[in-house]
Order: sequence, then C-alpha cells, then structure tokens
Amino acid sequence: MLTFGENQKILFELKKRYFIRLSYKGTNYHGWQIQPNASSVQEELNKALSTILNQPINVVGCGRTDTGVHASDFMAHFEVDENCRFDCGKLAFKLNRFLPHDIAIREVFRVKADAHTRFDAISRTYHYKITKHKNPFRMESHWKNQHELNVSKMNEAAKILFEYIDFTSFSKLHTDVKTNNCRISKAEWTETDDELVFTIKADRFLRNMVRAIVGTLIEVGRGKMDLAGFREVIESKNRSNAGSSVPGHGLFLAKIEYPDGLRIEDE
Repeated sequence: MLTFGENQKILFELKKRYFIRLSYKGTNYHGWQIQPNASSVQEELNKALSTILNQPINVVGCGRTDTGVHASDFMAHFEVDENCRFDCGKLAFKLNRFLPHDIAIREVFRVKADAHTRFDAISRTYHYKITKHKNPFRMESHWKNQHELNVSKMNEAAKILFEYIDFTSFSKLHTDVKTNNCRISKAEWTETDDELVFTIKADRFLRNMVRAIVGTLIEVGRGKMDLAGFREVIESKNRSNAGSSVPGHGLFLAKIEYPDGLRIEDE
C-alpha cells in the first residue's frame, strides 16, 4: 500500500504547475480573492484561463489584497494535466487579450510541481502612496493628505519597527493566523515636491498591517504621537492603541521574491 507521501508524489507527477506574474489596478475589484456577489481579480483570471485552456482552472494567489488595493507585482499559480500543452508566451498574450484592461499578465512560466506562490515567497514589498495636492490623475492610486507632516520624524519612527517582530498592534482583529510575528527588513519614507511614498519589506505581513502602520506613522508626522508613544503602541500588542488605517487605494503590492530553483523549462 502506498503511503500518503507517495500518493501525493504521484499526484504531483500527473500535474504541471505554472506561475503567473501579473499586475492589476484594484479600483474596480473587491480585492484579489473570490467572494459572493462581488467582483475579484481571482474570478476574472479563473474565467480567462478556463476559457482559453478549455478546462476548469482555479488559480491560487500569493496572498489577498483588500478592496481597492493595487498590485504592480502579484503572483498566482495554477495546475493542468500532464498532457496539456501550450506555449507560455502565447498564453500570456491570449490572457491579456481576454482579460479586462485593468489586469495585465506580465509572464507565465512553469515551476516545480510543489512550488507555491504564497508559501514559498521569502519577502514581499509594499508601497503606500500619498499625494500632497489635489490631482485628478491620482484619485484612484494615491491618498490625498491635507496635513503638514514631519517626514524626518516619520522615518525615525519607521526605524523602530526593525527592533520588533510581534506586530499584533497593527493586525486586523480576529484573523486565523497562527502567529503575528513578521521580520521587517525595510521601512522608509521618500518625498518629492508633491508625493510621499512609504516602502516596507518583510518576510510576511498581517491583514491590514501596512495600512495600520502608515496610519500610525502619520500620527507621528502630525505631532500627535512621539517616538516613545510609537514604541508603546507596538509593545502594547493592542490594535486600539494604533492609528487609524489609511484608505486602501493608496496601497500597492510592489514586489514578491522567491528562492532560486523554482522555475523549470517547459517542453
């Protein structure tokens, strides 16, 4: 009798797995994940792939994004039977013709049978974009902030994040994750004449974490919270002590990184 592991290996060998690198503007979607009575990026991609490949396809994403949140670099994977043949470049071309204008396929490539876009990711990078002035071309991609901000203080506070790994204070309540620990490797604000961008990179993120961190850093920038207070928020492990979450439309998933060796050459 075959063991569970042996059965799983056989199933893997009967399937081929592919990664899809895509970008999307989240304005018209209730996030990545399929949900009842609401449009989602996952649903659009499932429909397009199922139609083109003429078989039921269910893509698995590298994570979930909330309503209105964008992704300039998002990864998903799907499986097909071993005997299913297609050219990855041509599939990407067909998907781009089939999908709505606000979803763009950048690349399709074959990976090892057990590669997983969510669990194999080693880091994620997000950008949060703020416009300083009313700009009709940024209404759906930037949050307009009307307050004067001390960006230097906000960067000092951002550095404090590196000292901690438990970010319960910035997590959405009542989630089903096993741990609220994350290792942040980058957190900084950059500024131009009319734009502020917060960049944050970590091995993983909690639900609503980036938007809550940005909202709390805004409190520091406005002078409503000092650096000691920001540290106390983290140490309290209490979401109610942190600032309000900023709106989703300024948030971008900007980069996903994976270990070497997942990609394989297709026939």
